Amino acid sequence: MSRPRWVAFVALLGAFMLAAAGCANNDNGGGGGGAQAADCNADQFGCLTVGSGEPIKVGTLLSITGDNRSLGVDSQRGVVLAVDNLDGKLDGKPGQLMGHNVELVNTDETCSKAGGQSGATKLAADPKLLSVIGTSCSSAALGVADTIFSKKGILLISPSNTGPSLTAEGQHQPFYLRTAHNDKIQGAVVADFATNKLQAKTAATIHDESPYSDGLAAVFRQVFEKQGGKITNDEAVQSTDRDMKPVLNSISQNKPDFIYYPAFNPVCALIAKQGRAIPALKDTALMGSDGCAAPEYVQVGGKSVYGSWSSSPDVTAQTSNNAFYGQQFLPAYQKQFGERPISVFNAHAFDAFNILAEAIKKTATDDGGTLTIPRTKLKDEIFKTSNYKGLSGTLTCTPLGDCATAVSIAVYKVPDWPIEGGTANPKPVFTETKTLQEASA
Repeated sequence: MSRPRWVAFVALLGAFMLAAAGCANNDNGGGGGGAQAADCNADQFGCLTVGSGEPIKVGTLLSITGDNRSLGVDSQRGVVLAVDNLDGKLDGKPGQLMGHNVELVNTDETCSKAGGQSGATKLAADPKLLSVIGTSCSSAALGVADTIFSKKGILLISPSNTGPSLTAEGQHQPFYLRTAHNDKIQGAVVADFATNKLQAKTAATIHDESPYSDGLAAVFRQVFEKQGGKITNDEAVQSTDRDMKPVLNSISQNKPDFIYYPAFNPVCALIAKQGRAIPALKDTALMGSDGCAAPEYVQVGGKSVYGSWSSSPDVTAQTSNNAFYGQQFLPAYQKQFGERPISVFNAHAFDAFNILAEAIKKTATDDGGTLTIPRTKLKDEIFKTSNYKGLSGTLTCTPLGDCATAVSIAVYKVPDWPIEGGTANPKPVFTETKTLQEASA
């Protein structure tokens, strides 16, 4: 006996509805795929899909050539070690993240605005790129890489940008953050060292055209004057200058107790070397900061720079506060790269990748090996980082992108410092811990 036509129609309609539902589940990840599709549709920048068997692509945009290659290469090595450690083994063999290999796309920013522009433009053009660790230098990020990546919804996490402007209200770009300290902290610590340790009453500063150098020198001057000190000179040079004698001779007329030159090499080394040759400055303390902290400082300056000072993150605090850093990370660094660290931000780069990895795990949806990662949701998740126990310290990210909110800064006497070519067990002569809130007050 045949069924009525309306019964057949209803059965056929039901079959189509079931098929449509199955297709929707297959397209969007099943069991919650609809929610994932909604996330992607609502996200201004959409989602990145990493297919089964495909690598997760993470860029690095660091200074890996030229006069400041040590700064970028050291950070790049920190990222490599973080990828190696994804499986909990620092054995020189990369681990996996959520069942996927991590492909590092390494790009050079040459510690310059132009390099940041070209490198960021190249990386941002790749639709399969998830995030970027960089830049090394504040000049390559400020108004350049930070803006290019934010307009694409690509996270930029810096291990060594310290310029205050990058996380200032009204200037901070929404997809930018850093594991490096804010130079509001470092500048204040250097002023405390000059005033309290060296009993300096007068000081001069020399900065180059970079936002890092200019901003750090400005913080030092402000705090030093608040403490009752007198600034005798505020001098500027170009990173391409090699003759520092005109500036140093001008400063020598006032015979300051202290000269602070937070620039990059070879400028740092040449200031120290040429300053030592000026009789009127023979009793003046000479000091740079972490931009100077590289083997090139001693290679260019020779023994003339011995006895000068350098501030940087307190590596001894990293070692004492985290056994993994001293017992596993540093030995693995030396074994894999054949030398001790060549700068001071390797731990910050390691941490930058790891907080990214944690945010990916909390954000990505896995459908049979295919990952779907909403870009804005990933950004929101990494900005939620709180009390993360990293190699460089405890990280809690602020809405403006400062994740190192309580920092220990050390002052080392060259060559007793934690750089390849320095002494085996460097000991800081001055250490101070400040919060960003304290330094900003």
